[in-house]
Amino acid sequence: MAEHQHDHPGHDHHDHGHDHGHGHAHAHGHVHAPASFGRAFAIGITLNAGFVLVEWIFGIAAHSLALLADAAHNLGDVLSLLLAWGATWLARRQPSGRFTYGLRGSSILAALLNGLALMLVTGGLAWEAVRRLSDPEPVAGGIVIVVSLVGVAINGFTAWLFMHGAKSDLNVRGAYLHMAADAAVSLAVAIAGSIVLVTGWNWLDPLATLVVSAVIVWSSWDLLAQSMRLALQGVPAGIDAAAVRAKLAALPGVREVHDLHIWAMSTTENALTAHLVMPAGHPGDAFLQHLGHELHEEFEIHHCTVQIEVSETGAACALAPEHVV
Repeated sequence: MAEHQHDHPGHDHHDHGHDHGHGHAHAHGHVHAPASFGRAFAIGITLNAGFVLVEWIFGIAAHSLALLADAAHNLGDVLSLLLAWGATWLARRQPSGRFTYGLRGSSILAALLNGLALMLVTGGLAWEAVRRLSDPEPVAGGIVIVVSLVGVAINGFTAWLFMHGAKSDLNVRGAYLHMAADAAVSLAVAIAGSIVLVTGWNWLDPLATLVVSAVIVWSSWDLLAQSMRLALQGVPAGIDAAAVRAKLAALPGVREVHDLHIWAMSTTENALTAHLVMPAGHPGDAFLQHLGHELHEEFEIHHCTVQIEVSETGAACALAPEHVV
């Protein structure tokens, strides 16, 4: 017999059979659909697309290859914002027969791609800076500094739009770090350019770029590491798998916990499956409802599926060994 209990009475109940004949329970925590940030993405994309056009026009007018290169770079940022926005939209799609979790995982892919793009772009900047250290080029004039300051304002404002969601959603964090990194690079260009115009120290411009590149890599590495972990179905950061196992093992009547898996369905929702070995006549629906609620409150696990195995049968579960998935 299969039993299903949801934390909210308004949810539908489903029945599943199980070939062992043991109880199979599914509990949902509160649904945490990702915030759309639609307005923030729309404003950020519009501002940055406009800035790309401005940089291109002034780059041609000032005969500045640096401004034209930065315009191409900022066009890539517009595409990264579109990618992140598209992922938040896809993550809200309803489940289907083919995609039974919906398309929530697209937010993980977007975070991973944004992390990789950020590292590649920063690597390109650092490479160019190293090349220019040995053969410094003169700053292209005050117009470059003014345009850079405009970039600081636009990228800084766009980063601010995503700041409050950067801690709770890895996909939004990717967009935030992209914009914050661009603001930092533009500020470094403006400051270094101003000093170079006064002192003539052309080597200061590529040196400032190298320093900012190092800061970007240091601050963005966690984004890449976390998104890679989620893409490989690793335990999300902030969830202690040992603590979850201990919590399940300490439940009344539980004699054994095995086949425990914790992974991310999206950048805002986590899931768990586990087998609990219990005596016949386990607590049932009330037990499952309480368990789902506690896993959500203590570990931010929003979807949990728990299979109950009756210990008196003596039948060993094929998934009990730790090395078996």
